[in-house]
Amino acid sequence: MDYIKNFAPSWFASIMGTGILAISCKLFSEYFSVLLPVSIFLFWFNLFIFFLFLVLWILRWLLFYEKAKDDLFHPIISSFYPTIAVAFLVIAGGYIIILHNTQLAEIFWFLGTLLMIAFAFLIPFIMFSHEKIEISHINPGWYIPPVGLIVIPIAGAFFEPLSTGVYKELITITNFLGYGAGFFLYIALLAIIVYRLILHSPLPGTIAPTLWINLGPIGAGNIALINIISKTSFISVKEPFYIFSLIFWGFGLWWLVMSIIMTIRYIKRAELNYTMSWWAFIFPLGAYTASTYLIGKILHLKIISILGFFIFWLLFFIWCITFFKTFTNIKKIFKG
Repeated sequence: MDYIKNFAPSWFASIMGTGILAISCKLFSEYFSVLLPVSIFLFWFNLFIFFLFLVLWILRWLLFYEKAKDDLFHPIISSFYPTIAVAFLVIAGGYIIILHNTQLAEIFWFLGTLLMIAFAFLIPFIMFSHEKIEISHINPGWYIPPVGLIVIPIAGAFFEPLSTGVYKELITITNFLGYGAGFFLYIALLAIIVYRLILHSPLPGTIAPTLWINLGPIGAGNIALINIISKTSFISVKEPFYIFSLIFWGFGLWWLVMSIIMTIRYIKRAELNYTMSWWAFIFPLGAYTASTYLIGKILHLKIISILGFFIFWLLFFIWCITFFKTFTNIKKIFKG
């Protein structure tokens, strides 16, 4: 029963990370063909683990309601609850990019979107009405709800040209709602989190990997913007948006280098022992990797494409280490 009782909502971050790695493998298989079967294997493996986690997540609410509820109202843990919704959305993207199955993709996208919109209101409401939040609770994990909103149009944009009538309009509005709300919430939280990083003590080593989550809104934001602009029928002038994506990508490159520098600092101080927060390395870096591929492709910038390939291998390397550490520490993790 410990596996159910101690099943943290952050476990779905591993689904997000593995899912974006699978998609990145598919994208970069253009340059290295062996990555294509790897992407397919990772997708199906990830889908199996997703349903296993989904069962555990539901059982935890049924059998250990109070503990699940306490996590929902925790100023740090609560931000990880939307990872289940993002996992649905990432799998939808995998069905589109890897398997070219828009029917199943739409089901996962629809469920993920409903969950994400619900969490997008629930988590901020809990934060706004919470009476015991302190500056020490502020961390980049707070980006997860905005990231989830931004991820909605990544797959959602593909359904806009395939739809008609009111349903088409609903998809379009949902895509712009996700991007608009997520992007501006990210901007607001960016100021708060940078304030905390400058004026408060450094993040403890247990959540230090969340520094990489800064890449999530940037990487996912660029992919979402490019997909919306490319797929939305009434947008005819696209170039200015692509230029903005390049500017946004540049900000991400700064965050990537800064994240690496800060991570090295934690390693040198022996403060980076394994925890589940290591999965915070993966999805943000994967989203930035995929966005680098898309920007290099659309703007025909070979240097960015080459850089994206190197970032991809960094992503693959960190995923392998994190997966191995997670697998070898499963019993320890679930003992609580």
